[in-house]
Amino acid sequence: MNSKLRIHSVFFYINSWLFSICAVVVLAGIVTVYPSAFTSSHVNLLLKDIKADQLFIHFLKAENHYFYRDMPTESYSLPGTLFKLATNTQPQDVRTFLGRELPGFSIFDTGIAVAGEGTYFTNLPVESAPPLEVLLKERELALDNGDGGNTSAPPAIPDKKSVLIYHSHSWESFAPLLKDVKDSNEAVSPNEQVNVIAVGKKLSEELATKGIGAEHDKTNTAAELKKKGWSWESSYSLARETVQAAMAENKDVKFLIDIHRDSLPREETTALIGQKQYARLFFVVGREHKNYEQNLKVASELHKALEAKYKGISRGVFVKGKSEGNGIYNQDLSERALLLEFGGVENNLDELNHSIEAFAEVFSEYYWKAETFNAEGN
Repeated sequence: MNSKLRIHSVFFYINSWLFSICAVVVLAGIVTVYPSAFTSSHVNLLLKDIKADQLFIHFLKAENHYFYRDMPTESYSLPGTLFKLATNTQPQDVRTFLGRELPGFSIFDTGIAVAGEGTYFTNLPVESAPPLEVLLKERELALDNGDGGNTSAPPAIPDKKSVLIYHSHSWESFAPLLKDVKDSNEAVSPNEQVNVIAVGKKLSEELATKGIGAEHDKTNTAAELKKKGWSWESSYSLARETVQAAMAENKDVKFLIDIHRDSLPREETTALIGQKQYARLFFVVGREHKNYEQNLKVASELHKALEAKYKGISRGVFVKGKSEGNGIYNQDLSERALLLEFGGVENNLDELNHSIEAFAEVFSEYYWKAETFNAEGN
């Protein structure tokens, strides 16, 4: 081989590697800065796993085999990474080959960050809702399904409100509180006495008894969506406006709690703890934003604290991307944002109240421990 051909070969080799490096770096940068531009959470997660030091070592080894002796063995593969990016698949996970081909299979993209008792891929939460006309329909109430707790005057809410409680899906209701409900799609109502707004009201009162002020937003989400001509899928966009306005007006807000209820039957959403029945809880964390890890940390710590005192009350912590839900859930607005599901469609008022009281107890301990830590740190 003459010298000119050899030089051209070397330049071609170098240019090929430089192109590959630039392609990976540019794609990683785009996904980091504009994660919402990618509809696949697989791509986002893949690029997050590319570590700069790992990539550097890989290229050192490719150019100088001396480094194989003293550097740890690693399984990084540039062609493998590019293949995954191009095909949006993970060869080690068969779900990525089937998710777009089988109807409804995308639910299995939901990650189980922390599994509670009895939590499997077969009973993961699903987001759905009937048309707005159904959500806004007034239904006959059936509020004689339990004592519903005491009827004493509600406690005074502290002036300093550091928690914002709101409801992206305020219509989600509970079948035992409504008459003639035949399936989960009928367990919806704009009435604050029987939907998740009642859960939020009770939680704000319980937190008040523990010295924690909570601002409770009671927006009828379905009604506001109808005014804007939006579908229920835009409920998180509507809630975002509410949250941003509340945070702008109140600089004391530290925690965001979006309260929902699940659609699974009571055998999946109810736990007997001691002599009481509890509506089980679980946390949903969106992974399509930069605060993902911190929100996951808070949810996981609260899950652990709940399980330590009330074994079986939490179904765990689920992680969702855009392919299986909203993917953000407005949790990018705070590093302490929670989407918390209280019970399921078949839980009654007593079961819900037991769980609200349990969560308020555990949350208040978590809150005041953090407050003490911050005060000492300052």
